Amino acid sequence: MKQKNSKVNQKDRTGEREPSNLSSSIVATLKERIIHWHYPPEHRLTEAELCETFNVSRSPVREALRVLASDGFVKKLPNRGYAVRQYNIGEIEELYDVRLALELYTVEHLATGGPLDKHDKEDMDKLKRTWTGLLNGSPNKKAEELARLDTLFHETIARAAGNKTLLRHLRSINERLMLFRMIDFDKKDRAESTCRQHLEILKRIAAKDASGARAAMQLNIEEGRNNVHTAIKDALARAYSMKH
Repeated sequence: MKQKNSKVNQKDRTGEREPSNLSSSIVATLKERIIHWHYPPEHRLTEAELCETFNVSRSPVREALRVLASDGFVKKLPNRGYAVRQYNIGEIEELYDVRLALELYTVEHLATGGPLDKHDKEDMDKLKRTWTGLLNGSPNKKAEELARLDTLFHETIARAAGNKTLLRHLRSINERLMLFRMIDFDKKDRAESTCRQHLEILKRIAAKDASGARAAMQLNIEEGRNNVHTAIKDALARAYSMKH
């Protein structure tokens, strides 16, 4: 079946249809809006509204909603279209629990393992230069840019551990926590403390100090986690103000 400005859908190895280029673009846009809480919880997304918004037919919209439902960003309603699924405080806390477990394992694995290969060593050196530069007075960066650099820091360390499944799960968690990272970096002095914490994590890994690396990572994650309740209130206020 052909679609305007898109390729014919293909099937992946599991028999599920891969999203077309057009529906993939819609997925990316809606996912970004949901992650940044542009929609309040339970906000309804109808095919008709999305067709008008994106100026497309129902087929790519229906396909995009199927993908978003499969990824847990929306939920299907009986005969009523779809609704945005925003995590509540309890679910966000659970994400932090899993993130903490994954990242404590990662730093312990790196601190107790053998030397890094050349590529991973270069990546870790680059992280050290980046966060040293930020600490020593690089030009001020916006909260979103700092949040993305923070995400990159943690995912680079996870990638160096060599566990692809762990990295995939961490990326999925980080995707849902992006807004909270952004709000966290709006706090006074958060950027400076993050720089120091990141450099301490790298130092402990390089020194093969597993307990020190775990303690440094836990401090870094828990400091951000402590702002979750305020961040959710801010996100809800923002979402409802945009709606109205």
